[in-house]
Amino acid sequence: MPEESRYVDGTHASHIQDWHVGESPWKARHALAMLRKHKLAPQTICEVGCGAGEALRLIQQGLPESSQCVGYDISPYAIELARTREHERLRFYLGDISALAGQRFDLTLVLDVVEHLEDYFAFMRALRPLGTHTLFMFPLDLSAQMILRPDGLLYTRREYGHLHYFTKEVILALLEETGYEVVDWEYAREGVEEPTNAPRRRLMSFPRRIAYALNQDIAAHLLGGARFLALARQGRGAYTQM
Repeated sequence: MPEESRYVDGTHASHIQDWHVGESPWKARHALAMLRKHKLAPQTICEVGCGAGEALRLIQQGLPESSQCVGYDISPYAIELARTREHERLRFYLGDISALAGQRFDLTLVLDVVEHLEDYFAFMRALRPLGTHTLFMFPLDLSAQMILRPDGLLYTRREYGHLHYFTKEVILALLEETGYEVVDWEYAREGVEEPTNAPRRRLMSFPRRIAYALNQDIAAHLLGGARFLALARQGRGAYTQM
């Protein structure tokens, strides 16, 4: 897959040298809040596309002490960073989803991964048998303000390697089409919750705060600044609009 070679040959690392470690506490807070909401205390956890491993490390800290966590990534650079975080109950491995065939976990984590994959339908179907529950996070790049900016979507493609762009509705349809039953979902509003020094994001934070307080769906479609967190399990039932 030539577009995914950027994670193997060091191209992505040259753009994002810390491999998004700074976002990890925010991701972990949202992931743990969703698990606690549904009273899930998984004993075995696998993160597919774990990057530098910091999000998985922080998530494990919020789980029972007996939990066993593993992370997989196709990037040698990311795994080198992740292995500095290893301990006896937290391990990281270089490999793609094919390395997990036949394994089973209480929870699989897929946080900001699907948008990077050329054939994400095949990935989603291969992933489904691995976990009793799966927690997904998708960036919601597809908003009116991003489309109106000539460099908006191209910037995310160039800098972050996003090949596909999603809305809430497209994600829910994708999950149903690939055999998942959605248990719950929420907007993780990074553009409101996370402090930033980036001038454009700071400028957008105030109108986003107001818009999300009034109507989250409209805010996401117009102004963006959110990711979509979905807790799913295996199933063929239709999803429910919340």
